[in-house]
Amino acid sequence: MVWLSRRILYPSPARYQRHDLNWLSLGQSTLLNSARLPNPSHWSYNKVLNCIIGSVVADKILLSGVRATTCRKAPLLCLNPNHLITGTDLMTLWQEYLQPKTVSEAIYVLANAPGPALPLAGGTDLILDLDQGRHPPVHTIVDITAVREMLPLEVRGRELFIGASVSHTRIVESELVAQNAQALVEACGLIGGPQVRNIATLGGNVAHALPAADGTIALLALDAQAEIADQAGTRRVPIAELFLGPGRSALTQNELLVGFYLPLQKKAQASAFERVMRPQGVALPIINLAVWLMRAQDRIADLRIAVGPGGPKPWRALQSEVYLRGKIWNDESLSAALEILLRDVQFRTSPHRASSEYRRHLAKSLFTDTLEAAWERASTLEVKK
Repeated sequence: MVWLSRRILYPSPARYQRHDLNWLSLGQSTLLNSARLPNPSHWSYNKVLNCIIGSVVADKILLSGVRATTCRKAPLLCLNPNHLITGTDLMTLWQEYLQPKTVSEAIYVLANAPGPALPLAGGTDLILDLDQGRHPPVHTIVDITAVREMLPLEVRGRELFIGASVSHTRIVESELVAQNAQALVEACGLIGGPQVRNIATLGGNVAHALPAADGTIALLALDAQAEIADQAGTRRVPIAELFLGPGRSALTQNELLVGFYLPLQKKAQASAFERVMRPQGVALPIINLAVWLMRAQDRIADLRIAVGPGGPKPWRALQSEVYLRGKIWNDESLSAALEILLRDVQFRTSPHRASSEYRRHLAKSLFTDTLEAAWERASTLEVKK
């Protein structure tokens, strides 16, 4: 949800009297949340207005799940009088909006849509991609944020389960996640600003398949497995198998990312995440790094290191991990492992963020700082049973 404190323009209610629509007036400091809207079943005109609830993108605010008339000329919402969001703009992005309540319903809708269909799990990336032409228009948007199997955050046996529709804010505020996956808490706490974190989900972050997605890099270091559902049932795969390349997910239209399973943290184990970025909530990371390790007195018993963007897909520093396993913790070991990482990593130059040379420079301090943070936590952490 998001609070609005700036002026909002909306069509005159008189425009909708012919449809007997109970128009929802939006004024200053109005809380936008689907739970606070009038019951759509009370409205006689039931064409879905294609927008996203509470997502703030630059100076745009989009609403979703609101049933209203499809006004094709009047501005719907506007924070900047020079930048109007019109019914025409939104209606060209998709034709149908559906919100299933179960995984089976969502799979059925995705498999039987009359045209291209996409699941929406927050939409903070997807809506921009559609609006700015980086993704072709789709026929059906399937909002999965209310799918009940994708909302739990709980311990299941010896694993922590985090549903794909769990928001970043919920992860950041969870004591359960902090006890077992501190790297993920730190990663989700750095994504966007508060408004984005309230709407964006962990599943959306992973499914977008960016090589430096903060949640993805943390999950990779934490050895997460993804649960995928299709018409044949569900299966688990290592999270690394979800990616084909930058922005290219291995998931097909008929598959749904249900959630993630992470091993529960034991004593002498810990994780950490750090990132270098431009101003908070404005840009994607220049570089990020996540570490999970287990220590045995003064030795590194086991570890995993994930770096973004270390290649076209989320990347593990496997050879550095092999070198450090069993080594005594000292500057010499860390320096040698860093050299191996810099030898194997494939940083690229981004015209909007950083050159590959600058990323290599930043990796030196980020590698040491993140490893040290995890090492110190592993020495003092007491795991609650």
